Amino acid sequence: MNISKTQLDPLNAEIKITLDQADFQPKVDTILLDYKKKANIPGFRKGQVPMGMIKKQYGKSVLVEEINKLLQGHLNTYLTEEKLSVLGNPLPKVLTENFDWNASSLSFDFEIGLSPEFEVSLKTKKAVTSYKLEADKKMVNDQILSIRNQYGKITPTKQVNAIAEITGLFKDEAAGIDKKTTITLDQLKAKKAKTALEGAAVGTVVQIEAKGLFKEDAMAASAFGLEAATANDLKGEVSFTIQEINERTPAALDKDLFDKLFGEGVVKTEKELAQKIKEDAEKQFEQQADQKLLNDVTEALIENTSFNLPATFLTKWIQSSGETPLTAEEAKVEYEKSEQGLRYQLIEAKIIEDNKLQVTFEDLKTFAKDLIKTQMAQYGQLDPKEEELDGIAARVLSNQEEVKRLSEQMMSQKLITLYKEKANLKEKSLSYDAFVKEVYGA
Repeated sequence: MNISKTQLDPLNAEIKITLDQADFQPKVDTILLDYKKKANIPGFRKGQVPMGMIKKQYGKSVLVEEINKLLQGHLNTYLTEEKLSVLGNPLPKVLTENFDWNASSLSFDFEIGLSPEFEVSLKTKKAVTSYKLEADKKMVNDQILSIRNQYGKITPTKQVNAIAEITGLFKDEAAGIDKKTTITLDQLKAKKAKTALEGAAVGTVVQIEAKGLFKEDAMAASAFGLEAATANDLKGEVSFTIQEINERTPAALDKDLFDKLFGEGVVKTEKELAQKIKEDAEKQFEQQADQKLLNDVTEALIENTSFNLPATFLTKWIQSSGETPLTAEEAKVEYEKSEQGLRYQLIEAKIIEDNKLQVTFEDLKTFAKDLIKTQMAQYGQLDPKEEELDGIAARVLSNQEEVKRLSEQMMSQKLITLYKEKANLKEKSLSYDAFVKEVYGA
């Protein structure tokens, strides 16, 4: 066996593998002999079929299969030993119609596309905005009120008033609406609807214009039980039958509420409650800001890092690599769709290599335990035992899909940390609402 590489250009090469009869024929003969022993062919006793007949019937397919196994093995070994960084998979060149499978030596050619060599600078020409999101006083106060209402006392009342929670049934057969929901007057935008409900009692049925009923569009979808687009385009009246009217007395801001929310003694005063809510909110905001930073740095790096790809090879590989072969035009379209993603994969791999970023098993174990503790805290388990966390983490990390998912999350975190340290960033402080408006236009 002989294997060699011909460099066509910096991004394309051909590999030639030449096999001698001695490389594959002994294995082929062994397989055919086994076929001979097991063959059941009419007119011959088992094991007595002539070898010539066995070779005529099975020889070519066995030969091709064994050669393909050899080629794949030698090719993979060669790429590894030569440390060739290839894109896609090697493509075998089509054999000529008169290819002689009985020749004393057989040569096979493969096309390969090579990863480009390039450098990545995290100091992009234009600075990337790094958002620092703050929970403003209004947001904190709204959250405190929401908590007090959630844990407050509910008292039935006879008539709808400004602070009442009105539970009832929205119904419109033509629009497919049959939804029980709870609303308050301050959620309503339509003055006619407010007037119709004020002072109403349980059992009252009112007809309400659906379009423009709520201050927030999202509320309409939730109240009517429809898709957002359908709910917002709804015209005509819907009926609303009042089933319950309740007043909610907010819970007192005292030790009982603080301990119920955060565990005994963690929060002792209203000021500490406000600070804890602010810190928790900003911790969640940081995750969203970090994801935005990761996306923006990714785009900036793709824009600022220039290199060529073996586009012709990759298009050809895409054309033939799927379950169903594509046309040349279809493959070109698919390559154009995937090119940016491929560029960032190469850039990210280069950044990880240059900065020696890695995720160890101990990293994964600690990360998994932290996630488990967070989830358990949501269900009131604030102080789980270390042995319990170790056991759950071990079960999670025995699943390879989970290991892959957690590893990707951890590597993203390491990249974000690196970008915050070394990338060309400009910090911008905003309230969460201002951030949403600036970034998403909402």
